[in-house]
Amino acid sequence: MIGKSGLNRSIKMTKELNIANKLIAPCGMNCGICKAYLRDKNTCPGCRESDENKAVSCKRCIIKNCQVLSENNWKFCFKCGKYPCARMKSLDERYRRKYRMSMIENLKNIEEHGIRRFVRNEKLRWQCSECGGVICVHGGYCFSCNAKMQ
Repeated sequence: MIGKSGLNRSIKMTKELNIANKLIAPCGMNCGICKAYLRDKNTCPGCRESDENKAVSCKRCIIKNCQVLSENNWKFCFKCGKYPCARMKSLDERYRRKYRMSMIENLKNIEEHGIRRFVRNEKLRWQCSECGGVICVHGGYCFSCNAKMQ
């Protein structure tokens, strides 16, 4: 018999494995591995979706709300002549240092190989070797079984 927590993990795992093109933010962040997307309460729908349930910092994100991206209907920052801008460089440096992930590297991969291949690689890169769940970029552990990222 599966208890409540087991059921919640099964539901969460299905969501975690559903990394899709729409979950890749303009900055190259894979929202499908973000703690705000993976959490059970007040789940963030990702940068490309409505602002409901998003943290204030996400709602006010300079990159997500970039006027140049919006005016040109660009999906990713690498299309911009100012890329990488100071904000992108700062965000990338912080993520490299704290979370061992580079948004600029992600965007380079998307630009060179396409979004579909990038998403396929992300599913493999962030999949837990213990249970098949997804490793959270912000915690470095599997959101389903708590195994630590290697």
